[in-house]
Amino acid sequence: MELKEMDSVYIQSFKHDGSLHRTWAKGTILEYTQKRMVLITNKAVVTEADGRTWITREPAVCFFYPDKWYNVISMIRKTGVHYYCNIASPSLYDGEAIKNIDYDLDVKVMPDGTYHILDEDEYALHRQQMHYDAMLHDVIQAALKRVLTDVQLKNSPFSSREVLCFYDKYLSFVKTNS
Repeated sequence: MELKEMDSVYIQSFKHDGSLHRTWAKGTILEYTQKRMVLITNKAVVTEADGRTWITREPAVCFFYPDKWYNVISMIRKTGVHYYCNIASPSLYDGEAIKNIDYDLDVKVMPDGTYHILDEDEYALHRQQMHYDAMLHDVIQAALKRVLTDVQLKNSPFSSREVLCFYDKYLSFVKTNS
């Protein structure tokens, strides 16, 4: 089944060993092409691997790629667009959910373009516990470099203008259909 604009979709993130990492109960599709899946989560219920649930505080435009080893959550806040980049396997939609494997490393990007690499200790631990091989390690390191380059060059989706255009599209749809 192909997804189309404004369809709702479930999102699942797994760990390398196949265990469930996190789920989002609902995202709304804003764009679905061969190059990317763009969706918005707004007050979405998120369930962690340990069963804890929480609700997202702000709208977020999410970018999932079938050919890139990362995905990007662009959170729209009063202080500007904040980005949370997950180093993860390419994402796919299998008719049930958008799915990927989370590889622990994350990059948090502030509205001014400064960034922080997160969870390097978690990556080192899981690399050992889950036996990430050398080839996978190289792919993950290359993905991290790619994200940092895209952040520095303000490549898509690291443009608040692009993110806010998608958010406006969503708001127009909600207004028209309420």
